[in-house]
Amino acid sequence: MHPESKYEKLFWSIALPGFGQLLNKKFIKGGFLILLEFLINVQGNLNEAIVYSFQGKIEQAIVVVDYGWVMFYPCVYLFAIWDAFRDGGGGKEPYDFLPFVFAAFMSTIGVIYSANIPIFGVLWGPVFLPILCIFIGLMFGFMIKMVILKSISDD
Repeated sequence: MHPESKYEKLFWSIALPGFGQLLNKKFIKGGFLILLEFLINVQGNLNEAIVYSFQGKIEQAIVVVDYGWVMFYPCVYLFAIWDAFRDGGGGKEPYDFLPFVFAAFMSTIGVIYSANIPIFGVLWGPVFLPILCIFIGLMFGFMIKMVILKSISDD
């Protein structure tokens, strides 16, 4: 397996959850994640919200999105990325999963508050606020991983 293979699978999963699993020859899991992606996407009106968001029509994105469905998306999305990366040869260090878990958690919180929390005076909406929260979650996850590893090495 080439060293870049784990990143190839990670990036294909960013493009569409399940693609990395297909590259890892995990066809049932990949197919299930693609089906789940489409189900959540369609039921949550996520593509319509994405279009409105990129057009700067955040209020319309807030109106069309079904929060009951979209709240599932960050966990499915980030699990698919983590799983493809791990099965592709990455994630071998202890607690490597933590940044992905915290990114999913923080992104879900971003979905919850996306309709009514402006940041820097801007309402980011149900697409951009969860994306921003992914980076906050990654940061927390890496910090918590470092704290745990340091505490283990100090023992």
